[in-house]
Amino acid sequence: MTQKLHLVMGGRVTDPRSLDFADLPSVHLVGVFPDYASAEEAWRANAQRTVDDAEMKYVIVHLHKLLQPDLEG
Repeated sequence: MTQKLHLVMGGRVTDPRSLDFADLPSVHLVGVFPDYASAEEAWRANAQRTVDDAEMKYVIVHLHKLLQPDLEG
């Protein structure tokens, strides 16, 4: 069975409609998670904490798709 790793990260973006992080050295790396459910829980907690700041964005990155793209679909 292949592990499906997910990275949760966030930070200040230049435009709330984009994923262009304004200051890469200050991006908050929340962590790497073994499944989507735990990654979503971490994402939700951090996104909720910054909900009033439109320039803060947290995302879930599907690391398993980047590490082994030929296994998808």
